[in-house]
Amino acid sequence: MVEIKKILLTTDFSEYADYAIAYAIEFADKFKAKLGLLHVIEPIIAPTDFTWENFDIAQLEKQSMDYAKQSLDKIIHEKFPKNIHVDPLIRYGRSFEEIINCAKEDNYDMIIMSTHGLTGISHILFGSTTEKVVRKSPVPVLTVQNLNHAFKKL
Repeated sequence: MVEIKKILLTTDFSEYADYAIAYAIEFADKFKAKLGLLHVIEPIIAPTDFTWENFDIAQLEKQSMDYAKQSLDKIIHEKFPKNIHVDPLIRYGRSFEEIINCAKEDNYDMIIMSTHGLTGISHILFGSTTEKVVRKSPVPVLTVQNLNHAFKKL
C-alpha cells in the first residue's frame, strides 16, 4: 500500500476550492497525514499606461499577502477538526508551477485540488491550473468537482 504522510491541498478561496476540503480531511484522518493548505498569489502585472502614476504594486502585493494569511487561518480554524494538523502555505508565482514546486520541494505524497471548467476562449488558450498540475505533477493528484454537480442528458 502507498504510504501517504503529507497531503497538499490547494485553495484559491473560492467556493469550488471548499469542495476539496472534505476529501483532504478524510485522507488525512485515514492515513494520519499532515496537510499543507496552499494558496498561490499570482504576480501583479503593471499596466504600461502612464496614467497609472499612483499605482503601488508593492502595496497591492502586501495587501494580497495579508488577505491570504487571514483567509488561510480562517479556513483552518473554521473547516478543519482539531485532530488534523494543517500548515498554511503561501507562494508567489504562477499557480500551477508553484503547486508543483511546493509538492516537490516539501516532499508531499499527493495533491488534492478542486476543479471546475473554465469556459470560452481563456480555457482554449491557457487551459486550467488543474489540468496543468495533473499533467506535470510528480505525485498523484486527486481532483474534486462540485459536490452538487449533475450531468445533463443530451
